[in-house]
Amino acid sequence: MLVLGIETSCDETAVAIVEDGFKILSNEVYSQIAIHRPYGGVVPEIASRKHIEVILTVLKEALDKVNISLEEIDVIAVTQGPGLVVALLVGICIAKAIAFALKKPLVTINHLEAHLTAVFLEDKKPNFPFIGMVVSGGHTNLYLVKDFLNMKQLGQTLDDAAGEAFDKVAKLLNLPYPGGISIEKIAKEGNPNAIKFPRPSVSGYNVSFSGLKTAVANYLRRYPNTPKADVAASFQEAVVDTLIAKALKAIREFSLPRLVIAGGVAANQRLREKLFKMAEKEKIEIYFPSISLCTDNAAMVAALGYHYFKAKKIASFEFDAISRYPSFS
Repeated sequence: MLVLGIETSCDETAVAIVEDGFKILSNEVYSQIAIHRPYGGVVPEIASRKHIEVILTVLKEALDKVNISLEEIDVIAVTQGPGLVVALLVGICIAKAIAFALKKPLVTINHLEAHLTAVFLEDKKPNFPFIGMVVSGGHTNLYLVKDFLNMKQLGQTLDDAAGEAFDKVAKLLNLPYPGGISIEKIAKEGNPNAIKFPRPSVSGYNVSFSGLKTAVANYLRRYPNTPKADVAASFQEAVVDTLIAKALKAIREFSLPRLVIAGGVAANQRLREKLFKMAEKEKIEIYFPSISLCTDNAAMVAALGYHYFKAKKIASFEFDAISRYPSFS
C-alpha cells in the first residue's frame, strides 16, 4: 500500500511516499530556514506564501523520484495540526484536492504523534508500550504510547517549548537563527558547569522553560563579559537535564524500560549523549529517529497515515486546521 504524506505545519514543505507504513520510497523536504533567518524566527504569513509557491514542485519531486503517479497512490495523509493555521491550510487544501479529484481515501494526522511514529521508519524499532517525548521548536510533550492509535499525553510545556527557549537565548547571545543549532555549536567550546542555571521544577509531567530563559537574561545583564560558549553550554545543560528528569520520572512511575525521543531538538548531540548514559545506568532501551527524521518531514505523516487507514479512520472533507489540540493530561 502506498501512502502519500503531506506536511506543512510550520516552515518545512514536505511530501513523502511510504510503502506499507514502514518503508520510505521518497521523502522530499523544502526548508525555509534561510528565508526566516533575517527575522529571527518563523513569520507565519511568509511561511504560508512559500508553501503555496513550492508545494506542487515538492509533490512532483516526491513522485518523480520513484516514478510513481498520483493515480498509483492508495491513501493521502496530511498533517491537520498542531501548527500555524495559515501554513497547515496549504497542505490540507492540496490533500483535499488530490483526494477529491482521484477519489482516494484521506486521513488526518496529529503532527506530534507523527513525530513519535518516525522511529518506526528505522531498522531498530521499539516494542509497545513505551514512553515518548516530542521536543521541538513549538512543543515539549510527554506521552504514554500503547500503540499507533493510542498515545496518551502525560504532560506538556506550560510556556516556552525547549526549541523556543533555545531560539530566545540565542537572540540574547546574538547568535543566528535557528537557535538550537547555533547554541549547540558554540556550546561545544564551553563549560557546561560554568554557570549553575536553575533546572525548572514543575509538578507532574509538565515542563516550563520561561524561568530558565529569564535566568539567562538576568545573568547576562549582571555579567555581560562572560564567554558566550560558557553561557550556551550551561543553558543547554539545564534544558537537557530538565528533559531527562521528566522522561526518567515517567519511565520509573510506569515501569516502562523503553523511551522514544523525537522532534527537532532530539537531534541535539548533548541530549543524545546524556540520554544514552542515563539509559545505560537505568538499564532501559532508548530510541531516536535518524537526524533527517527528527526535523519536520512527511514520511512520518505517511507512516502514521497507514495505520489510521488500516483502522478505518478515514476523514471527511469537512475538517479544518487545528492550531493547538486540547490537553487531557
